[in-house]
Amino acid sequence: MQSRLTIHYHLPILPPAQPEVEAYSQEIAALQTRFGGVQSFSNPNFLNPNQHLPQALRRRLPLLRVPRLLFGYHQPRRLRQIDQAVDLHQFYNPDPFPYPILRTLQKPVVYVLSGGAGTVRPNVDFFNAMSAVAVYDQRSVDQLQEWGITNAVYVKSGIDTKKFTHAPLAAPADTNSEADPTVHLLMASAPWSDKQFASKGIDALLAAARELPDLHLTFLWRGVLYSEMIQRIVALGLQDRVCVINELVNVNEILATVHASVVLATHSNIVKAYPHSLLDSLAAGKPVLVSSALALADYVAERDVGVVIDTVNVDAVVAGVRALVDRYAALADNAVTFGQQDFSQEAMIDSYEEVYARLLG
Repeated sequence: MQSRLTIHYHLPILPPAQPEVEAYSQEIAALQTRFGGVQSFSNPNFLNPNQHLPQALRRRLPLLRVPRLLFGYHQPRRLRQIDQAVDLHQFYNPDPFPYPILRTLQKPVVYVLSGGAGTVRPNVDFFNAMSAVAVYDQRSVDQLQEWGITNAVYVKSGIDTKKFTHAPLAAPADTNSEADPTVHLLMASAPWSDKQFASKGIDALLAAARELPDLHLTFLWRGVLYSEMIQRIVALGLQDRVCVINELVNVNEILATVHASVVLATHSNIVKAYPHSLLDSLAAGKPVLVSSALALADYVAERDVGVVIDTVNVDAVVAGVRALVDRYAALADNAVTFGQQDFSQEAMIDSYEEVYARLLG
């Protein structure tokens, strides 16, 4: 098929403060480089009308927020004009929510269910009305098909692996060894809301640092809820072992200073099924600590490139860090072997191109 298409990308989130480090923005930028898009309108388009409320009101007055069922209806003219100009639309959302505005579009819609199928049967009629429902893992394809969704397709996750190089650190050792027991972990999946301090395992990680005096944590932040994070660190007395970087940085340089990266989630639909921060870590040859709710956990177990924990609480995190230390050398070797080859950006783009060819060919 032709390599240049007119695609418009839509998101129901608020515009990110730092799109350069946000996973959706990175993926969309790579696809736009290959396929192009509508240049006369903001692309991607943010369907969330709550972006017009001040940030303080968005956090403190949740009842004033526009419900998701109405997202996009404040853009009738813009959406009509975009719809007339494109070959297809691509919409990203972590959970299978049936946004009614998507049913009003005339051109094909690829609904990217970025958090995976989840555990609750969605609105089957709505999703069968989409041109395709794209997910990043085969287990989500199987689950959606079992529920009766007939247009589920698998697309590969990918990043620009060329941006990452391996800078090995000496393996952390247990306290019975003469080697340095310090273990450095990076978390680059910051919360968007107060509730995500718990659901993304940040509170559990901080509590684990209280239990493990040799655990040092680095968080990459996005300018949201920064003061709330600092308050937590100070309250726990962890200022000397927890660093929060609230600015744009070279992620490859940060990864050179840590042993591994971590992303935790109490359920699958709050982060991407294959979080870019963990793909970055693997591309840099650094293993990962991940919770089983994420589809990436299957890959981590299969390739033996990290540790999977089943629950997100302090005890599970402590056990996970100890398991990471116990097998660090082997896990790091596997990350170096597979991290650069399994998640190339080119393979991700090619997998989308196959989907587009089926829809438009």
